[in-house]
Amino acid sequence: MDLQSGAAVALPELLIDSASDTSHHLDCLHFPLHNTTDSVMLQSSDNKTGRWSNLLLAYKTLGVVFGGLVTSPLYVYPSMHLNSPTEEDYLGIYSIMFWTLTLIGVVKYACIALKADDQGEGGTFALYSLLCRNMNIGILSSKSSDVNSSQSRCVLNEDNRQKSRLGKVFETSMVARRASLFIAMLGTCMLIGDGILTPAISVLSAMDGLRAPFPSISKSLVEALSAVVLFILFLLQKFGTSRVSFLFSPIMGAWTLSTPLVGIYSIIHHYPSIFKALSPYYIFHFFWRNGKEGWLMLGGTILCITGSEALFADLGHFNRSSIQIAFLFTIYPSLILTYAGQTAYLIKNPNDHMDGFYKFIPKTIYWPIFIIATLAAVVASQSLISATFSVIKQSVVLDYFPRVKVVHTSSNKEGEVYSPEVNYILMVFCIAVILIFGDGQDIGNAFGVVVSLVMLITTILLTLVMIIIWRTPSLLVALYFIIFFMMEGVYVSAVLTKIPEGGWIPFAISFILAFIMFGWYYGRQRKIQYELTHKIDLGRLGMLLSDPSVQRVPGLCFFYTKIQNGLTPILGHYTKNMRSLHKVTIFTTLRYLLVPKVSPHERIVVKKLGLRGVYACVIQYGYADSLNLEGDNFVSQVLDSLQEHIENCSSLPSDHMPVQEEISELSEAKTAGVIHVRGKARFHIGKSTSFFDRFMLAFYEVLHKNCRPALPVLGVPLPQCLEVGMFYEA
Repeated sequence: MDLQSGAAVALPELLIDSASDTSHHLDCLHFPLHNTTDSVMLQSSDNKTGRWSNLLLAYKTLGVVFGGLVTSPLYVYPSMHLNSPTEEDYLGIYSIMFWTLTLIGVVKYACIALKADDQGEGGTFALYSLLCRNMNIGILSSKSSDVNSSQSRCVLNEDNRQKSRLGKVFETSMVARRASLFIAMLGTCMLIGDGILTPAISVLSAMDGLRAPFPSISKSLVEALSAVVLFILFLLQKFGTSRVSFLFSPIMGAWTLSTPLVGIYSIIHHYPSIFKALSPYYIFHFFWRNGKEGWLMLGGTILCITGSEALFADLGHFNRSSIQIAFLFTIYPSLILTYAGQTAYLIKNPNDHMDGFYKFIPKTIYWPIFIIATLAAVVASQSLISATFSVIKQSVVLDYFPRVKVVHTSSNKEGEVYSPEVNYILMVFCIAVILIFGDGQDIGNAFGVVVSLVMLITTILLTLVMIIIWRTPSLLVALYFIIFFMMEGVYVSAVLTKIPEGGWIPFAISFILAFIMFGWYYGRQRKIQYELTHKIDLGRLGMLLSDPSVQRVPGLCFFYTKIQNGLTPILGHYTKNMRSLHKVTIFTTLRYLLVPKVSPHERIVVKKLGLRGVYACVIQYGYADSLNLEGDNFVSQVLDSLQEHIENCSSLPSDHMPVQEEISELSEAKTAGVIHVRGKARFHIGKSTSFFDRFMLAFYEVLHKNCRPALPVLGVPLPQCLEVGMFYEA
């Protein structure tokens, strides 16, 4: 999103501490003026959004949101460890899948989770940021996002003075705050693991359909073909999906409609009374007969709900109504009928469970279904790969992950991003999973770990939202938590037994990612802590500039700093060594708010700092925003905002400098040349530092050295960027 400029209004918020007698200059902040006409038109357009537009959006969700969920029949039954299954076993399994889809899919995600959006965004990070914005439990205080408040948030915060007991515990307990951060990080890591396993198991299961009509094709050849398909898919990522995305919904629509029709055919021909299994009696009977073995089978049954997290995570790309319509009226009935048809066939052919999908397809339509299944598996893989790119981008923006290159592959769709480093890492892992763990059961075991843990994390965070933000009655909260925590907890306990059989893959991936995220987060926080402790106030800056040996040279300098309540200590190091400061110096802070997007009219905040030619500028953005700070466009927009700020603040009694003279200085400085300066600090680790600090800071330095050079927080390369190095004492 390009920066916007316009007229300005004042807001009573300070960026720089005022320790000098020039504090009165800090009372006038400027935002570009909001275009009220556009706002009214947008609101009117939103009000006119009717059922036809929601139906169109619901159709589009088929190709983006539900790819992983609706293709799950390809691998659910082959992932189960069934030993001479009987009719009662299959009825019990289908009953479990029906109630899992109903309770978790319909009740939890479609009816509850979709309401816990963070200003339209969904997912683990959205839940965490929603909690952070309503309490002081995050790396930013909740007031950081006040500038982008919405009506719904005002409703949530109207009784903020009477916080719940649990909310107060989180605000005062460091353990509780770090636990919530760890849970959010773990959910993110598991979703990235999902981006590795979904392409592997989906494409492998679809390509396995070649073995039925051609028995001579070996399993190794199917694995090799699946690896080739994924290799090509990952190579095409750099071109984006805009040119082919219009095919996604028709492909998934054909899959969603064709499989339940085959299911109905199978029900009629094999076991018309299959729907008696909807009674929970068959679940209790299943566990009563099978005991521990029945419990272990849950590791495969959980895969019927795989991809359900996408209902919530992709909320920002659509809206609640469209996702609910698509799920309740197409996806959910399709899955119920497809699994019913598969189960009806397997009841009559109990030993075909290792190929439980293709065996129940009639021979006359085998090849059309095979083609649709392969295309649907590719679309499902693409959906999870794109979601992984989006999660990585949000993590980088929130400063939880080392900076990697993020490319926007579409000029029209902000959420369509691509990361070369992440793409090739995903490709290597996906192909390795197929070639090393080619058995569908082993990959299914690993997949079950990811699915169950992500659902459990969402349940925990949703419970916190109910208690702290929604103030839901205790009885309803207890009912929700007991049902879903126990249900998903049983699933987790079952899949954890599969760790030696492939389940260790997501644990290893998540542990490595979580360690990288925590190491980066720890190092960044230590650096911020040092800068806040050794920050330079305006009084000291005035003393530095009053030194006769420090010259004010022509030109415009953007000095980037991370801290918001003072000036970075690198400034003193820079001034003492360069013995100069540009005539117009703008201390620029990139400030991320715990909101998805910042309105364009609230993007730039500028103000005077009371010293001649010294200004402050804040560029604000949310975790779903994209920024372009390169070129003259950014410089011109900041200078335009400064000019309007100077004109509006010229009435201050102590502002003796003529307005036209000050504006003229801005123009002359830009003409003389623009330079961008950023600090590049490293830790000096002393002998007295604890072993933990030495290890974590050394690990952070390794990450920092090998990540992409960028401005603080956000990876935005700038032309003419001068780096100023400095050592911080650990």
